[in-house]
Amino acid sequence: MEFRFRKSSYSQGQSQDCVEVADAPGASAVRDTKHRELGALIFASPEWSAFVDAAKREAF
Repeated sequence: MEFRFRKSSYSQGQSQDCVEVADAPGASAVRDTKHRELGALIFASPEWSAFVDAAKREAF
């Protein structure tokens, strides 16, 4: 499967210190911008949504 990754809108300027996310049917793929060659982690949509919601609440 070919993913179309995007950086967070919170990424600053030319910084490579971030992760990229791609949407897939029923899942999200996440990879490290600095180490793209290592591949991506795939999360089911409910798992990824729970993580994003917790991050927005600063639950970590």
